[in-house]
Amino acid sequence: MTERVVPPRVVAAERIASEAGFKKSCIPEVGRLLGLAAAAKPHGVIAESGTGSGVGTAWLHSGLGGAARLVTVERDEELARRAAGVFADDERVSVLTGDWRLLEEHGPFDVFFCDGGGKRDDPQRVVDLLAPGGLLILDDFTPSPDWPPRFEGEVDELRLFYLTHPDLEATEVLTTPGSSAVVAARRG
Repeated sequence: MTERVVPPRVVAAERIASEAGFKKSCIPEVGRLLGLAAAAKPHGVIAESGTGSGVGTAWLHSGLGGAARLVTVERDEELARRAAGVFADDERVSVLTGDWRLLEEHGPFDVFFCDGGGKRDDPQRVVDLLAPGGLLILDDFTPSPDWPPRFEGEVDELRLFYLTHPDLEATEVLTTPGSSAVVAARRG
């Protein structure tokens, strides 16, 4: 059985994460989902909040169409600088330094991987940044067999917000036995 290929930019971004001691990078299972989402919007505007070392950005880039553009934002100036270096040869990619709200100047988005700011602190604004038909991907959830979904014995209000939002068609996808992602499309 052959192993799945990991894109070279993902490998480069993972190296930066290791060197920087950054432990919150996108896992490969979510990364492949990001590549698929970007590939589904070949002329799209793709966004990410929470660049980190650029691992998620690199997975998005792996599916990026020739006419698409990708904008990502990271608060940590050094991580943003190093992640930008991974994409320095591709003018379709912009790495911003600062608060996630900087993304508002570049939307609406056809794909939005909300991995940093916004997901918890302003979920409605996250939804508002999506174009009609835009895909939203939120990871780092713990799977719940219950409805409504629960986390640590309590109803997971954040996950419930996205899964039941009237402007979204959403589902939860198991990414590993111990993690899940919410994937949603904005209704047109």
